[in-house]
This record gives sequence, C-alpha cells and structure tokens, in this order.
Amino acid sequence: MALSDDQRLRYSRHLLLDDISEAHQEAITQGTALIVGLGGLGSPAAMYLTSAGVGHLILADADQVDLTNLQRQIVHREATIGVPKVVSAARHLAELNSTIRITALAERLDGQALREQVAQADVVLDCTDNFATRHAINRACVDLRKPLVSGAAVRFDGQLMVMDPRVEASACYHCLFPQDQHTEELRCATLGVFAPLTGIIGTTQAAEALKLLGGFGRPALNRLMMLDARTMQWTTIGLTRDEHCAACGEPRRSTAPAHLL
Repeated sequence: MALSDDQRLRYSRHLLLDDISEAHQEAITQGTALIVGLGGLGSPAAMYLTSAGVGHLILADADQVDLTNLQRQIVHREATIGVPKVVSAARHLAELNSTIRITALAERLDGQALREQVAQADVVLDCTDNFATRHAINRACVDLRKPLVSGAAVRFDGQLMVMDPRVEASACYHCLFPQDQHTEELRCATLGVFAPLTGIIGTTQAAEALKLLGGFGRPALNRLMMLDARTMQWTTIGLTRDEHCAACGEPRRSTAPAHLL
C-alpha cells in the first residue's frame, strides 16, 4: 500500500535521506514490532518506533508504573503511577502517533503465549532485565526465525546485540551467554542505573529495529556493542555462531533479505 499524502509529510525527514525510499517507509508502516519490557529501554524504543510509523506495536510488561521508574522510563508520567506500564505507555504513544495500532499485554509473556506474540512480529525487542526471560525470548526467536534486538543497561554500563536467525552465520543470545553457565544477575533495582544510558541503548535498539523492518542499512549482526557511559566509549566485540549451541546449533540456511547477506 502506497504512502498517503499525510504519511509523506509526517515522515518527510526520513524520505529526504538517500537510504530511505518510500518503499522502505512503507515497509516500516506495514511492520509489526514486539517490545518485551516497557521500562528504561522499552520506553525510548517504543517512542521512536511510534514516531517513525511502525504499523503495529505489541507491548508486553506485567508491571505497574512506580515513582522510582520516572527517573528514566520516559514513556510514563506521574499521572500513571499505579497504572499497568503497557496501559501507561499506550496512552502516551497514541498521543504521539494516532495512526499506528497498539496492542497492550499486561502480562509476563512465557511459553506458548510468548511464542504466539513472537510469531506475529517482524522484529522483537528484548528490553527485559533478567536472563531467564532473555533466554526464553531468544529461543522463541530462533525457533520462529524472527530477528531480535537485545539491550541491557545497569549502573553506567550498556550493551546491545542484534541477532537474526534468518542469516545462517548469525549468533544468538545463547551463543554468547549459555543458559547453563552461571551468570550474575545485575539489576538496576539494587545497583542503580544512569538515566540517560537507558535512553541511549533503547534508542539504538529502535534504530536497529527500524533498519530490519524497513530493509535498509546494515544491522549490527555478530557484534556485542558495549558502552561505558562514564567515558562515553563504545567497545565492540565480534561474535561467531556456536555450531554446537543448544538454541541455534542445528544446521540452517539463510532466508534473510539479500541486503543482510
């Protein structure tokens, strides 16, 4: 479906870019993004996906807005303290862009419910804060061959990974952090987090998701990108897919769009 005149005007600053054509913007407006977690990372990610015109946003989070959230979770407001985060987010996002469709799921996605929502999405954003949920999302994305953009932020340290099971050589989350390996849980509720850090990582997640949805640029596959916000220095580590990975180790062939291969 071609862009309307209103859409051409609304997204005109995208269309002025050499790398984003009307076809790319159309793909964004017809795309579906699942955001799991509407906290520090999910807030800016949801806002930029909304403003950029993603056609359908699925928001999932079981928590309610708390006063301590407002230091960094910018999609929420004082007026929505005590309200489910997905409801609070949906209200603000609808004011930002009333032309998109928003599905708000006030629940902790797991098992079959998680798989059903991942199956609907064209891209998944993991904005959660615990390894069990991250591994469940990763496995669902691997099984259903859906691209995944994973972010994390605690104290002054942020990280970002992009995984795409449609690409034969793409590593998955389990390749880097095996589920059976002891990994210390680091949560901002006990360790703190620098507020703008969550914005930087969440916004970068949105940028990667838009490239995947629109089919332009080159997503940051097979890279672990780490940010030290104290010095504002990025460190990038190259990743390789583990052929014996319990999550993605089975043989597969690439089915991704040509620009990703």
